[in-house]
Amino acid sequence: MVKIIPRVDVVGVGANSVDRVVVLPAAIHALGASGKIPIVERSLMCGGETATLLCACASFGLRAAYVGIVGADPEGRLVRDTLASRGVDVGDLREHPAATRGSVVLVNRETGDRIVLSHRNERRNFERGELPQTRIRSARVVHADDADQQASLAAAGMAASANIPVTSDIDKINDRTEALVAAVTYPIFDGHAPAALTGAADPEQALRKLRRLNSGLLCMTLGAGGAAALEDDHFHLAPAFNVTVVDSTGAGDVFRSGFVYGLLQGWPVPEVLRFANAAAALSCTRLGAIASVPSLADVKNLLA
Repeated sequence: MVKIIPRVDVVGVGANSVDRVVVLPAAIHALGASGKIPIVERSLMCGGETATLLCACASFGLRAAYVGIVGADPEGRLVRDTLASRGVDVGDLREHPAATRGSVVLVNRETGDRIVLSHRNERRNFERGELPQTRIRSARVVHADDADQQASLAAAGMAASANIPVTSDIDKINDRTEALVAAVTYPIFDGHAPAALTGAADPEQALRKLRRLNSGLLCMTLGAGGAAALEDDHFHLAPAFNVTVVDSTGAGDVFRSGFVYGLLQGWPVPEVLRFANAAAALSCTRLGAIASVPSLADVKNLLA
């Protein structure tokens, strides 16, 4: 019997994580002569680029499905249970004997800035041919981060062959980054990446130089500066929303979920950026990654 895969709005291929979030009273460089600093608060929370994005998409009312790998350990079960409880389809979440990815997130209570100490076990990458092609082709949009670039390139190829748009998370720079930028429909760069790829510090100049890799809509997050995009020859700059920052962890992932939501609504680029900025801003007012995901009503209230 042929298994029928229900159509979903977004399928995400990429990272998950169990984060040990540690809130400090000041920046880590404020260590005293003793080399010690007190802990204000600590929590165990789920995150990861694509896992957080999908939880936010589900919170906005989109049908979301996750393609990823967790360890066969308590942390892996926590990731699975958290995604499922948030309304994300985890039918294509695989278990691997290696440990689930984990991070230590050091949050400055004064500013909300964070330092992420992360370790990714490359044994938890997808093997060639393991990606569920039918699930990927069931989506209206596919999102692929750059944690497992080989899998993301394969997913982008599957989606492209079915005329499905692909959004991305371009953060780390290595010998496969340019190939991933060229393979996806909507490259969404972390703020540092365009300059690292082009040598141009100015966002507009950097995005224009990246035209050599991708002729479509190019987007980048700018932290407190908001977001920017290059649409054809027109440069868009969308300011950030002014909020009290508690923890910036996951803000970029929530921004990308807002981008996906706006894309599926068929909105013009400025409206997509404004919605995504509002979603990201709200996530900064709460501790954690998935735990900070706002509701659609939250975002609409801020926009209003």
